[in-house]
Amino acid sequence: MLLLSLATLLLTAPPVPTGTELVQQMRARYDGKWYRTLTFVQTTHTYGPTPRTETWYEAARIPGMLRIDVAPVDSGKTIFFRNDSIYQTKGGAVAVSRALVHPLMVLGFDVYLDPVEKTVARLQGLGFDLTKVHETTWQGTPVYVVGALAGDTTSKQFWVEKDRLLFVRMLEPVPDGSGRVSETQFNRYQPLGRGWIAVEVVFKIGDQVRMKEEYADVRGDVTLPEALWDPARYGRPGWVQP
Repeated sequence: MLLLSLATLLLTAPPVPTGTELVQQMRARYDGKWYRTLTFVQTTHTYGPTPRTETWYEAARIPGMLRIDVAPVDSGKTIFFRNDSIYQTKGGAVAVSRALVHPLMVLGFDVYLDPVEKTVARLQGLGFDLTKVHETTWQGTPVYVVGALAGDTTSKQFWVEKDRLLFVRMLEPVPDGSGRVSETQFNRYQPLGRGWIAVEVVFKIGDQVRMKEEYADVRGDVTLPEALWDPARYGRPGWVQP
């Protein structure tokens, strides 16, 4: 009887989705629900030989746009992510620009609004093997792991909470030949409108925490001008209070 029950369970259990199918599920779960703009004040703790704490003011238009103003906002030190490129300004002028697909924007935000085909192409371009998926638990919660088979914690991979279909973890080899692995965690999810926001982001190398971000004054679907994410039209972010 026990063997029969186990066989029945195995036959009725839903199969583990492929990476592409999981992206489809994530997109469908929050279709028409996810916020399209976002602002928050971030406290950034950097650890190491010279630890420091900074305040960053962030504004996003999802998908694809993020602006970070490092306090004091009148210093002109700003980072823009726009159309898979990064721009950095100093003194209000663009000092650095280059192509960059930001994996945390793709997995934590854009996946819920971009077409599935676009997200899949970007993840593949970032080096994730979407054919390799397994299930495990993370912080006591069932998750899907995309990019690695069971027992592999060194290949490039991302973890998605099984119930709410939220990105919670990314692992990738450190590109210095040391064999170390970098880890990013999206923690302490809170509701935001009909979507979610992780108000703590942790970055680790091996067992050491290198940086931690904490979000406050989080607001979704805020009315923001398009020029806010245009490096060529740099200006003080109007949503930031003096």
